[in-house]
Amino acid sequence: MDYILSFSLLTLLSHMVFIFLAFWALKALMIEKWIRKGHVREARLLYFFLAIALGYTVSSFFLNFIEISQSVSFLITK
Repeated sequence: MDYILSFSLLTLLSHMVFIFLAFWALKALMIEKWIRKGHVREARLLYFFLAIALGYTVSSFFLNFIEISQSVSFLITK
């Protein structure tokens, strides 16, 4: 039960951190050039969705990598 709780908290924290990092990294792009004038709300929403998609994908990759690494270590030790 402790393993499930700790992995759930790790997953939640990982998703939030990587979404924040993706949002921060997306600020380096000049997306304003592609957005039509007067569509500020839509641009912000697009920015937010891109950050969620990118952050979730990267977080899932790292969590999957950690899980596979643990599985391989169990195979090696037995």
